[in-house]
Amino acid sequence: MIVASIHIGFGCFLILNWPQSDSEHLMVSSELMKNIEKEMFSMGMPVEALMEKVGIGISSWILDRQGLIENGVIVLVGPGHNGGDGLVVARELYMAGVDISIWCPFPLKKELTQKHFDYAMQIGIENLEHRPDSNSELLWIEALFGLGQSRIISDEIVHLLTSKKTFSPDKLISIDVPAGLDSDNGNSISNTSCTASSTLSLGLFKSGLIQDSAIDFVGDLERIDLGIPDKILTGLPETQPLRISFSDLSTFNWPKPSKSKSKYERGRLLVIAGSEKYRGAASLALNGALASGAGSVSAFLPNSVSSALWSTHPEVLLLGDLNTYQDGSSDFSKVLDEVDLNRFDSILLGPGLGIAEEKDYFGDELQGFKGLLVLDADAINRLSITSKGWKWLNDRKGPTWLTPHLDEFKRLFPFIDYSNPLRAGIEAAKICSSSVLLKCAHSVISDPKGKTWQIGQVNSSVARTGLGDVLAGFVSGMGAIGLVSNKKLLDTNLLAASALMHAYAGEFCSKGSTASAICTFLGELIKKENS
Repeated sequence: MIVASIHIGFGCFLILNWPQSDSEHLMVSSELMKNIEKEMFSMGMPVEALMEKVGIGISSWILDRQGLIENGVIVLVGPGHNGGDGLVVARELYMAGVDISIWCPFPLKKELTQKHFDYAMQIGIENLEHRPDSNSELLWIEALFGLGQSRIISDEIVHLLTSKKTFSPDKLISIDVPAGLDSDNGNSISNTSCTASSTLSLGLFKSGLIQDSAIDFVGDLERIDLGIPDKILTGLPETQPLRISFSDLSTFNWPKPSKSKSKYERGRLLVIAGSEKYRGAASLALNGALASGAGSVSAFLPNSVSSALWSTHPEVLLLGDLNTYQDGSSDFSKVLDEVDLNRFDSILLGPGLGIAEEKDYFGDELQGFKGLLVLDADAINRLSITSKGWKWLNDRKGPTWLTPHLDEFKRLFPFIDYSNPLRAGIEAAKICSSSVLLKCAHSVISDPKGKTWQIGQVNSSVARTGLGDVLAGFVSGMGAIGLVSNKKLLDTNLLAASALMHAYAGEFCSKGSTASAICTFLGELIKKENS
């Protein structure tokens, strides 16, 4: 059964900005968010009015979820403007008839926050003299520090917030950024941070909230709109990273060759994959390639896979066998002399080849190939031990897509700080003149010019053996189709959208979470939307 909640529409393939660089997609650092707010203030927006907008937006979000507040609410108020936001929320909920109290563990430092506190006292909101009981079903709204935190949280606060999360895990909401979390990197400032069931990011998504290191602390990530003027957003760089989600699949213009085209004009893909050690990787990569809808798929494979290809993948044209080293890994260097590579629009090299000690496989044949070269898994590992390493990529005559997971990325780019995958992906793509899909929970896709996408929705189902092989085959096939559909032009947004569709298939496949099941579902999605 195909999930129909999102219509993935195909149309003429154009290179467009996808998705729009708007409030729903932009990811920003704490510094940039502060600068945006300063620009709003310089345009005449009063600080007081912005705080009101924040508080009313959050309170409306909470009031729409009555189950959260049925037992009452406590707002944890910090010393700055984040605490002021929390006090406006407290006031609005109180005026709506919610049983609410506040707790201020620190002296208030901002004048506006103090004013909201004074007003809260005047209208009758209770100010708790002692720390609240974490063993209760009350909703806690954490408004302690917010954006750009640097303060280490005391053990008392950490223990209190941890106890609350343990006792009632669905009743702790953080305003903007969970206490103790770096809003740029997603790392804990101290030994841990607040673990929220939901985080309400104000205005725009903070980049740190979408990093893998923040997943266990952020919970469900929502955005509260601040009404940032388009005049400000359009002034941001075109390379400002974008958060993409499943709903964005419906706005992507997928490549679609003319109906009059033959199979050889609908994307020709060559897959070089597998070894005696890793036979399944070749099979799964072929499955992903076939799921893409590419018109023609050819392959060089190890004999143990090729000997049964007629029964497992009769659609695939076998061009020859890969030689095998004593350790069971495959040698692909000689096969490049056996075929004219320019017969193909796309070449996938790497899944399951095995790591061999021999060096310098990457020569003139692949470097001069003008189509799309996709390097995955062991192709990346092998490139990392050649004499040129990643620098070899800069002399490629055609586009290159790299699809490493974190360990493979570290081997190829050992000098890049990988603690922040977003920044790491951007840096790698720029220096090697290739598009990079850094596979992680929130996968990062970046092109050589700095344009970057990060998948904002996480599903652990795609973190299983074999799904990376399926993804490599799928994006290679989509790339081949993209090239023939757009007169040999290829934009990295196709790589980003294909990775997002792969994640979507992992989320909604109803027949299991194995690589084979998800791959079959991926093919069904393509077939349905391409009919």
